[in-house]
Formats: sequence, C-alpha cells, structure tokens
Amino acid sequence: MLGQILKETRQNAGMTQEALAHGAGVDRSYISQLERDLKSPTVQMLFLLCDALQASPAVVIGKLEAALSAAKRRK
Repeated sequence: MLGQILKETRQNAGMTQEALAHGAGVDRSYISQLERDLKSPTVQMLFLLCDALQASPAVVIGKLEAALSAAKRRK
C-alpha cells in the first residue's frame, strides 16, 4: 500500500522515478521496488523521499493509515 501512495505522490509532483531517485540519492530500481511494494523504506529513507517529493511525511503516513484502516474494514 505504501508503494501505491509513493507512486501517486510522485506522479502528482510531476516527477519520474529517475528524478525521485536522483533527489533522494538512490537508484531508480529501488524506487520501482518501493512502488511495487517489493521493498519497504526505512523511516530515514521515507523522510528523504518525502523531501525529494516536497511532501510532508505526516501526510504520506496519514494516507497509509487511512488505506490500512479502509482495508481492515473491508475484511
């Protein structure tokens, strides 16, 4: 779920995976893995990604919390 939120945030910022990777100092393949939920970022990396996206980490975490709550209600 975090991967989809990161992808939407990146797309809303008008950034490519490559641009985000450059801004966060990581490889583009890592961004791809995050967006496909194959990897999970550390808290420090999440803050670096949010900084590169010019997005609030609190907003990103809030979106994740809402998505998890919604998924829980559906079960």
